[in-house]
Amino acid sequence: MAHIIVVGNEKGGSGKSTTSMHVATALARMGHRIAGLDLDVRQRSFGRYLENRMAFMAREGIELPTPELAFMAEGADPLSPVLAELDPRCDFILLDCPGSHTKLSQMAHALADTLITPLNDSFIDFDLLAHMSPDGDVLGPSIYAEMVWAARQMRGQAGAGPIDWLVLRNRLGTQAMHNKRKVGDALTNLSRRIGFRVAPGFSERVIFRELFPRGLTLLDLKDIGTEALNMSNIAARQELRDLIAELKLPNVTVTF
Repeated sequence: MAHIIVVGNEKGGSGKSTTSMHVATALARMGHRIAGLDLDVRQRSFGRYLENRMAFMAREGIELPTPELAFMAEGADPLSPVLAELDPRCDFILLDCPGSHTKLSQMAHALADTLITPLNDSFIDFDLLAHMSPDGDVLGPSIYAEMVWAARQMRGQAGAGPIDWLVLRNRLGTQAMHNKRKVGDALTNLSRRIGFRVAPGFSERVIFRELFPRGLTLLDLKDIGTEALNMSNIAARQELRDLIAELKLPNVTVTF
């Protein structure tokens, strides 16, 4: 059976589409059969990212390792038919969820074998996971953590395995600021209470915004003739390498 990776967070602007594209393309580059499905029917950032990639390859006459772009079915259940069709021929299926609470997002979370939650490194985003007192004490789980808990219960009732939940600290500052330490400590404490792992994600870099129109990722730069990578690009590649390793996906060994 295909391993289902869900990238979800109920807040926009946390880097879900960038994370989805880089994880999916990295797996494709390592020879894994992977399909991507964008559940954000309005913005479709992940879907457009993949479409930009296919348009770039056609325009430049080159081939790059690319995840298959899948589309939702018609009807009351647009997710199950496409997953059933993809399952026999994919090692991984990645679902990119919208930055809002929708029925499709709920369904996706209940299907997740691995859940990646990108989170801007601030207490504004932290509030989706837990409520905090002015003194910094965790008062209880918040809306998104409660949805993940409900998804875990649904999987348990269906006899499915547990969700491996990874919270990704995106847009980390380069300096060890006081707020950065406080957010890190709060996430570490909360992870023990509600059951997720914490990992550093992507720092704030201009390169991510520049790559989107061509559908490219950090791993494609040498293939398109960028021989000399600057220090920022090299650091970003290392962040992606660390993320893929930290995901601990079945039968995946980082080879880039």
